[in-house]
Amino acid sequence: MTARGLVGLDIDGTILLQDETLSPGVVEAVAEVRDAGYEVMLATGRSWSATERYVDLLGLTSEYVVCSNGAVIMRRDGDGWERWRVEVFDPKPVLSLLRDRLPEARYMVELGSGQRLYTALLDDWTLDGGREVTFGELASHPVSRVVVVSPQHDEADFQRLVAEAGLNEVSYAIGWTAWLDIAPQGVDKGTALARVSERLGTASDRTLVAGDGRNDVGMFAWALSGGGRAVAMGQAPDEVRDAAGEMTGHVDEGGLATALRTLL
Repeated sequence: MTARGLVGLDIDGTILLQDETLSPGVVEAVAEVRDAGYEVMLATGRSWSATERYVDLLGLTSEYVVCSNGAVIMRRDGDGWERWRVEVFDPKPVLSLLRDRLPEARYMVELGSGQRLYTALLDDWTLDGGREVTFGELASHPVSRVVVVSPQHDEADFQRLVAEAGLNEVSYAIGWTAWLDIAPQGVDKGTALARVSERLGTASDRTLVAGDGRNDVGMFAWALSGGGRAVAMGQAPDEVRDAAGEMTGHVDEGGLATALRTLL
């Protein structure tokens, strides 16, 4: 039976507060929308290892989860999950370019298998099962993402770096704090959700996506192009708000729950 519609939700700043507690009312609102016949799924920049617990916590029954900013799509396989689609690229050119400009930064890559390799420990990143390696080894495998963390640089610094370096062969998003998250060219949450929607046969005009970051702009564009809805959280930066079709309240105030209940 085809779902009534598809709902794609960002995690950080949308479902979760800064302290990683759930936004007010989100569990109840997700359950109401799910029970009304919508396919409610997560679409996050997090890796699968940092995402799985929220599938259970929210009581989601969706068949798919979009991770790593669209580079990884997970699918249920019996009682477990499989890596249904994984996009990778050669990180050597971008890593060499960035190291020349940010020699003191910390670097991490995520392999197609989900394992993480890093040059030094990164605060706020899940590194379970990861391995510290030399910079040379970091660039020796195809990867689904490259993460650059440089606390001494701010968002404006990263934007200048991207412009100067000409990062036009990869897709990138600048995080809330000092990190740059780089994905394969042409891959984002929107391209992944498009694959899932096609697979499920959901109507494009029965779609709602919600998020608060620059890495959500791609899924906003995808939803709007099909006649669906794109909702920016109240605390989203101006460029994210501008990319959305509508706004809801701040994550601290239960903005996601408010947006979800407009489907009922």
